[in-house]
Amino acid sequence: MKSTQTVFRLTLRSTPRSIRRVETFLARINAGVGLDEIQMHKVMVSLTEAVNNAIMHGNKADVEKKVKVQCEVLPGWLLFVIEDQGRGFKMEHVKNPLKEENLMRESGRGIFLMRTLMDKVEFDVTPQGTQVRLWLDTNK
Repeated sequence: MKSTQTVFRLTLRSTPRSIRRVETFLARINAGVGLDEIQMHKVMVSLTEAVNNAIMHGNKADVEKKVKVQCEVLPGWLLFVIEDQGRGFKMEHVKNPLKEENLMRESGRGIFLMRTLMDKVEFDVTPQGTQVRLWLDTNK
């Protein structure tokens, strides 16, 4: 028996206005997957944060650089892969947004939110850019 795997793709220009396309992208995916309201909210917040980080921090809002978003529908899972063309970052330099000295900072919550809302979050920094993988267990 041949397994079928559905893949959705989206390529964005690195401008803050591009972030609004995430909602339409997720609606297209959800039409075939049927996430519940809580799952959809988790994915919307996490994917929006990942795309925003890729545009603003990774690509420095350089309109010549692209952000690629891919969603693979796997048995029991959704895997979102977000790729930018930036120089990457070191996880140990990401400040904990729950520490008192960071509570009033305007940035630093995106990775925390992704890790809180998704079932698994992975980061890879390569010479081509940063890749973020967000996993959602659709059986929960």
